[in-house]
Amino acid sequence: MNFDDKVPIYYQIKTVIYDRIIAGELAPGEKLPAVRQLAVSLTVNVNTVQRALREMIEEGVVTSQRGRGNFVTTDTNVIETLRQDLITRNLKQLYERLHRLNIDDQEIINELVTYIERRARQNESNGKN
Repeated sequence: MNFDDKVPIYYQIKTVIYDRIIAGELAPGEKLPAVRQLAVSLTVNVNTVQRALREMIEEGVVTSQRGRGNFVTTDTNVIETLRQDLITRNLKQLYERLHRLNIDDQEIINELVTYIERRARQNESNGKN
């Protein structure tokens, strides 16, 4: 994994795991890899992984079962909230960036619709749905 020097590594680890949960790559109730295994695979310090997991546990997205490991929450409401927060955060960044370029709301909407339609055509021509 390539880390961004401007963002704390533990936060980037959380983001990667959250993205995998939202994408369905980690299902509700699924066991996460062991702390040491995650640290080795990400080439980071074990303490960094532990900090990320501790925050995810505090946020209720991950549950810890003593002696068994860490698991994705089975509470689908928590996962849906996480998903909505991610969507909102990304839309906010896009919206603010485009407004700094003096692009008005209607043009943003029009360009987004055009982009989505173009992507759909590209996916159809590439045999993707």
